[in-house]
Amino acid sequence: MRTVQMTLDESLVDRLDKVVKKLGTSRSAFTRTALRAALRQLREEKLERRHRAGYSRKPVRRGEFDVWQREQAWPD
Repeated sequence: MRTVQMTLDESLVDRLDKVVKKLGTSRSAFTRTALRAALRQLREEKLERRHRAGYSRKPVRRGEFDVWQREQAWPD
């Protein structure tokens, strides 16, 4: 692992310290988890934008997926 120095608002550090104490973890462990979650969310948002852009460029045509209708199993 690598050590990274960060500058945070005093109020944010105070809130962080309260949370990590309740969770029984450290600032570093909590921050690693939060950063991973933020990076994962950014990646998902990027993929969703690409997905939407693709459908904007090439929208679904009427009847395009009709062949799959019989394959769907919906509960009663």
